[in-house]
Parts: sequence; C-alpha cells; structure tokens
Amino acid sequence: MRKINIVTEERIRKFKVASTRRQNNLTVVLENVHDPHNLGAVLRSCDSVGIYEIFVLYTEPRLQGVDHIKLNKRTSSGARRWVDVHLYEDTAACFAHIRKNYDKIYSTHLDEQPTSLYELDLTQSVALMFGNEKDGLSEEVLSYSDGNFIIPQMGLVKSLNISVACAVSIYEALRQRDAAGMYTENLPMTLAEQTALFESFKERHLSKDPRNIAEKIK
Repeated sequence: MRKINIVTEERIRKFKVASTRRQNNLTVVLENVHDPHNLGAVLRSCDSVGIYEIFVLYTEPRLQGVDHIKLNKRTSSGARRWVDVHLYEDTAACFAHIRKNYDKIYSTHLDEQPTSLYELDLTQSVALMFGNEKDGLSEEVLSYSDGNFIIPQMGLVKSLNISVACAVSIYEALRQRDAAGMYTENLPMTLAEQTALFESFKERHLSKDPRNIAEKIK
C-alpha cells in the first residue's frame, strides 16, 4: 500500500516555530570538505542553530564535477532538506553570492594575530569559513576573509575535527544571538520572509526528493 505524505498539525507547528527562528544573516562556508559524515554533522548543527543556508566550495579538481552532495538520510538526519546548500566550483562566483547577503567573512586560519572566537561580534551579518583538516583554507579563499579567528584550546593537540569546530563556533553565535533576543523579539527575518520560508518547509516536507532546491553546482 502506497504511503501518503501529509503535513500534520504538529509538523505545521514545528515549521512555524522554525521559520521565525531562522537566522538569514549567519552562514557557514566550507572549502573542500567532502567527507559525508562531516558534511552531515555540519548540516545538523546549522539546522539546530537556525542557519538558513550554507555554502560548499570545491576548488580541488578531484572534487569537482559532483552532481550533488553525497549525503544520505542517515548521515545528515534529514537536515539537508531544511538547510539550503549552495554548491560552487567557481570561487569568485561563490564569494560574490556571499558578499551580497553577508557583511563580514571570518576564517579559521592561524596567522600571527588571530582573534579569539569569543571576541567576535556574531550578532552581526556574518559568514564563518572552514577548510578541511588536512589543508585548511586555500590562499585564494583567505583573500576574501575580513579576519581570522581561533577557538581557544587548552590541550596538547591544537586541532579539532571540522564538524566540531563548526559546531563550537556557531553555538557561540547562538549564545550571543539568544542574549540579543534574535530568536524572540529581534528576529532578523521579516514577516514576509518567515511566511515564504514556512511555505517552503511544507513544500519540502511533501517532496519525494530528500535534497533541497538550492543543491546545484554553480
């Protein structure tokens, strides 16, 4: 017997709450992060914080030409249905898109004078960039950065898994934004934007395709 996909009252309630709390002035940019488990973990964290969209840039030739992010429902827990994923192979085009929507771009890169994550103002319109664990961010991508930040660490191994580093960083953004009322009375999205997103959530719920509509290479 064919299963009929419906939108229950409980699901409607969740969509309404989520659409009001989405942060359309906070995003994550990933360069050459291709492991599906890391990508899935990043998407789950972004959805949890209320991030509206993320950018995935593939600058390495061996990673280009992929039709879509290879995430299954198990690794992403369905998060890719609710977070727009913009796939790029063209660096300039990627950052033209990011600059259009976000005022500041910060990178996780160790330079001579990096800023602590906890000194950043993450209530502003901001994109946070992360590279893969082996090579980090490329020099080309770093040229678009407005500044570098580090996550303070007290252990001997000064390295975090990319998905962990991303989660720590955006949860600091959540802490700051929650204190500023950006999930309650000072919502970053207009009522019209919230309504459009609510309708989009319903459309995605009813769709048979687990990917979201933004997941195409540019």
